[in-house]
Amino acid sequence: MILGLLLLAGCSRPSDEQRIRETITAMQQAMENHEPRAFMAHVDDDFVGAEASFDRNALANLLRAEVFRNDDLGVALGPIDVELQDNRATVSLTATFTGGSGGWLPERGSIYSITSSWKRKGSDWVCYGAKWEQKL
Repeated sequence: MILGLLLLAGCSRPSDEQRIRETITAMQQAMENHEPRAFMAHVDDDFVGAEASFDRNALANLLRAEVFRNDDLGVALGPIDVELQDNRATVSLTATFTGGSGGWLPERGSIYSITSSWKRKGSDWVCYGAKWEQKL
């Protein structure tokens, strides 16, 4: 009986919160690896940014510009707060972005407070909206 319970526990799927956290980590790694397309794979077609005119294409263009502008990109995430509401979620976090020519110290850096909206799409979670405010 104990063996059966252990097998069931080993086969369990990650929680929705864990899947969202893993997706955010994948997005972070995509930017650090200069792969904006991999980042955008987690952004819904109906994405709306801080302003209604900032859509999915505008986000993709912003990410491509950052990749071209910086030989070295760094993304450090602060605590991630996930609030689930059925098939939707709100995620709040702080992100520190650094960039530069790849020297020992970054040439640029900024800290943002980000609140994003997520929805379940099949077994995945995708971001369909975000607001951000530069803190430093």
